[in-house]
Amino acid sequence: MPETILTRKTPSIDYSAIGILSFAHTLNDMYSNFLPALLPFLALSLGINATKAAILVSVFSVSSSFIQPFFGYFMDKQGIRWLVHIGTLWMAILLSLTGLVHHFPTLVLIVGLAGFGTAAFHPQASTMVSVISGGRKAVLLSFFVACGNIGFALSLLILPPFFAKFGLASTVYTIVPGLIVAFLLYFFAPKPDALRGAPINLIQVFHSIKAASKELLAIIFVIAVRTLAYSGLLTIFPLYFSTKTLIISWNNLMFIMLFCGALGGIIGGYLSDRYGRKGLIVTSLVLTTPLLFGFLFTSGWISTILLALAGASLLSSFSVTVVAAQEAIPNNKSLAAGITMGFSAGLGSLAVIPIGRIGDLYGLSTAIMILFCLPVVAGFIALFMKNRPPAYTK
Repeated sequence: MPETILTRKTPSIDYSAIGILSFAHTLNDMYSNFLPALLPFLALSLGINATKAAILVSVFSVSSSFIQPFFGYFMDKQGIRWLVHIGTLWMAILLSLTGLVHHFPTLVLIVGLAGFGTAAFHPQASTMVSVISGGRKAVLLSFFVACGNIGFALSLLILPPFFAKFGLASTVYTIVPGLIVAFLLYFFAPKPDALRGAPINLIQVFHSIKAASKELLAIIFVIAVRTLAYSGLLTIFPLYFSTKTLIISWNNLMFIMLFCGALGGIIGGYLSDRYGRKGLIVTSLVLTTPLLFGFLFTSGWISTILLALAGASLLSSFSVTVVAAQEAIPNNKSLAAGITMGFSAGLGSLAVIPIGRIGDLYGLSTAIMILFCLPVVAGFIALFMKNRPPAYTK
């Protein structure tokens, strides 16, 4: 009888679908940064003050973040795909109406409902990327995340000049990218059979989370502290920079930090696939703090380069933590993505409010010093994560 040789088939990688999902993520996160680009024009036309502006941004942040785990659980249970394009279209339609609304409570309602669109998109899209990425999960998910970060950064360069030239009513035309992306996702996103796992119920989910609770808690706190540092810098830096003489405008500095962060995410994903998640997360976060302090205490192009490196280091673990959570609860990938990209990040974003208060009471420099110390704190928390073997060993 001939000897039978059993070999494990390497999962194929669907690069075209990953490309479409990543392009969709770019447009999705441009919409996610829609409000900050629109607020100066709303302030002029509707007299919206800082408090009302904060309410609008907070409502969108809460609805787009904390609901993600529920969408993730629903998607894991049903094995569906339609929410990924419906969510994108939903957000595009609602945000395109914001320039036509002249009643603040109605504007708050529209913004809050729009957040559900990105809450539906992110868990499903990131799970799709994970499922079709074979042994390159972290690096390809990093590419997916980097495209979102690039879209987030580009919105500040593209949308304000557009609104300035064509007026608030021009928001209706921003529905066009959403229509295009929804069309592409409808026809080219992975089919349901590729996403459907074993049937699950709520009790199974609780058991899965309980079994990985220690690792998940470490990941959640790492993301929350990292997000607090990231969101805090995005909030405090523009105020701080406005008091300084700069060789580059503050919005260009922020673009450099975000763009390099996107590139750092791709590099971080590649390294974590090769050498493991935990080491990449700990090392990159610990390195971020001295780079940030180096930026603060230098000047000129050296300072700018250090800020770029700090952005790359800070965000190099962004997608890696998502993959780590999906590996901790492998039967609930969308839920894991919702917990990491939504709930955990939402916790960090809400914690920015006390940082802002510290800046008001004790000065912006004090708030910045605290923010600079947070990445190294997140790095030490990451030491409690499980040290899994590299995903790609060839």
